[in-house]
Amino acid sequence: MDAVGAWCLLGYAALAFLARQPGEPPLPTFFLLVAWTGLPVFGLYLHFRRREEPFPLGRLLVWAIAFRICGLVGGPFYEDDFYRYLWDGYRFATAGTPYGPAPEVFFVDPAVPPALQSVLSGINHPELPTIYSPVTQAIFLLGYWVHPGSVAVLQAILIGLDLALVALLLRLAPARNVLLYAWCPLVIKEIAFTAHPDGAGACLLLAAVVLSRDRHWQAAAVALGLAAGAKAFGLVLAPLVLAGARLRHWLLFAATVAAVYAPFALRSGSELASLQVFAREWEFNSWLFGLLKTALPPFEARLALGLAFAAFWGWYHFKYFQSPAREIPRGDWIFGGLLAASPVINPWYLLWLLPFAAVYPTIWAWTASLAVLLSYVTGLNLQDYAMHPYGQPPWARGLEFGLILCGLGYDLVRRRRNDGPGRAGAKG
Repeated sequence: MDAVGAWCLLGYAALAFLARQPGEPPLPTFFLLVAWTGLPVFGLYLHFRRREEPFPLGRLLVWAIAFRICGLVGGPFYEDDFYRYLWDGYRFATAGTPYGPAPEVFFVDPAVPPALQSVLSGINHPELPTIYSPVTQAIFLLGYWVHPGSVAVLQAILIGLDLALVALLLRLAPARNVLLYAWCPLVIKEIAFTAHPDGAGACLLLAAVVLSRDRHWQAAAVALGLAAGAKAFGLVLAPLVLAGARLRHWLLFAATVAAVYAPFALRSGSELASLQVFAREWEFNSWLFGLLKTALPPFEARLALGLAFAAFWGWYHFKYFQSPAREIPRGDWIFGGLLAASPVINPWYLLWLLPFAAVYPTIWAWTASLAVLLSYVTGLNLQDYAMHPYGQPPWARGLEFGLILCGLGYDLVRRRRNDGPGRAGAKG
């Protein structure tokens, strides 16, 4: 295990070195390092799955921390969303709310400190107010209080929450399964290097799952409300997490969500206006939407896929509530279906899916954890000025989803051979 850990650490150290150089890491080198750090982890998982021997949990955690320290040292690459996080933290601290005027309003404002002027100039889509939810904004505010304008502080906070998620996963799955998440290149890149906050929402969601399993319904309702307050993704599992809870726990969940949003809604609004623009107009790295929009107008394609996901969501909930044994919900299926129907699939969205894929390991989910990084093959990162900056060459998207579909096909064949729809996941 230590040999694999040292091998992966060498890859993350190389990635940290490249991230600190001027410009972005070359895409071929990035994908080489993804394979370098990802494929051996799958081999190590299979080794421990096939052999009945003690799993060295302490070493799993030590190496997981070491990988994340590489991300903290390296810093963001291929992404500029962190400028928005830093700006939102500043606005929250100084104006009492991160919502309201769009960043472009402050371009010529002399009251903006010099350190924040450089942050302001790096924000993408400065014409839009922030798209981030209140609980996430609280993390940005905490980062500002510790050190204004420091992305490293945000990285450290989010790394801490990610390690808390690892600890929660150890309550739900064997340590060999948790290895897949704790050493996952996508998790380390998107949280430790790039400081995407989706991991914080996933941590709160998983806390709600653990608390509900132990029948601590009040704490579960609050954690679930905070997860929904971090991102709307937290809502899609709410009926499953609170299955068996009483009406007062549902009311506590609703009250938590209301308490999170009320101070902003009553004063300066929320992220919902920008979310509507996002949902109506944006498309990136989509799968089913990208196919369907070739035959239907964008609105009709969105509507059709939204209805299809709602039908799948309803079917799974019906089957779940019909089951006499309420197991951990298949968040991998629910979030996988949501992303398949979504017009936008950013790599960090999988941070909501992968904890459940550690509870129920499947080939398709962990293939997706590597394949989705092909979405970084864009005109911007290729430095191809004939392409749209966020345009993707057809081969990249075809390879990405082709690999995932191959993994899904293998899982389906394996399930059929095992004579049971849940047996493969239960073996973990």
